Amino acid sequence: MHRLNDDYEALRKTVEEFARDVVAPVIGDYYERCEFPYGIVRRMGAMGLFGLPIPEEQGGMGGDYFALCLVLEELARVDSSVAITVEAAVSLGAMPLFRFGTAEQRERWLPKLAAGELLGAFGLTEPGGGSDAAGGMRTTARLEDGQWVINGTKAFITNAGTDITGFVGVAAITGTREDGKPEISTILVPAGTPGFTVSKKYSKVGWSASDTRELSFDDCRVPEENLLGTRGRGYAQFLQTLDEGRVAIAALSVGLAQGCVDESLRYVREREAFGHPIGHYQAIQFKIADMEIRTHTARLAYYHAAEKMLAGEPFKREAAIAKLVASNAAMDNAREATQIFGGYGFMNEYPVGRFYRDAKILEIGEGTSEVQRMLIARELGLSSL
Repeated sequence: MHRLNDDYEALRKTVEEFARDVVAPVIGDYYERCEFPYGIVRRMGAMGLFGLPIPEEQGGMGGDYFALCLVLEELARVDSSVAITVEAAVSLGAMPLFRFGTAEQRERWLPKLAAGELLGAFGLTEPGGGSDAAGGMRTTARLEDGQWVINGTKAFITNAGTDITGFVGVAAITGTREDGKPEISTILVPAGTPGFTVSKKYSKVGWSASDTRELSFDDCRVPEENLLGTRGRGYAQFLQTLDEGRVAIAALSVGLAQGCVDESLRYVREREAFGHPIGHYQAIQFKIADMEIRTHTARLAYYHAAEKMLAGEPFKREAAIAKLVASNAAMDNAREATQIFGGYGFMNEYPVGRFYRDAKILEIGEGTSEVQRMLIARELGLSSL
């Protein structure tokens, strides 16, 4: 896995060129306007990027999750808003439907999701519940005359309010388990369903060209057959999805970290100070060397996690390690790249300014750094002491 085969390398190279030639020249303007890049999304859909891990018979490319990770890394070398749009659409939108949906649900949604014609979203987080999503959940769904009646609010939901959003998978309390804990199930709510309100876009520090919304449900009714997977298994299903998603976010983080190295190498050859390009000075050389070390180490971590995942082996610990190491690398590299660029690094017109704004959320989303450490400690057996 550490040496890419010909197919993986061809995919990586294709997306690298697309990111450089198509995304890079225009994404800064989208970012400044906080505008969703529909044209770029259409082109990525035509390339099959949204359908990489989906079987061909269901409209996908018949690839695997590692191929998706390579795509995310190359996109994030240029821009994380575009990368997270793909990551969330596939990991949180299409994959739960592919893994847990009925034949009818997959037939209705998967081909258009795989083509990038529609985006799926997942509604788990709530205003009062982040890391403790299950304990903080207040959204409910009750069965009434063959329909689920949903009430509640979701927060920080990616891809939930675009013009091409097809549905949101909503995690909701649907009853009480025998042990007294809430029974959590996932229900598909198509966009435009009465009682389903999408709030205006958040004003965010970063990922400004991606779509993130708060959602509310007021007696929102959908058919009983919109249940995704098994009743009462909604949270367990999401935890399985989240382990895969952490590998994907690690790949995205590595891309951002690599982008910081790329931009810094270019800049230190052009920028002069005290009679020399600033790359002449050992202080700058050491900064970039450390950035490269962090990036390389993080890439190996997510490659290893992906290798175990594709082999069908347990990979929860490796996914947490990869996500933690890679998000730290992204944040550290973004800070150092901004320092190397000096005043220009504080300007949004330069990619490192966007990288700096985008990096912090990688230590928060899909499980905070603290949660990753908890998971690693638990996998080492320390939680039972």
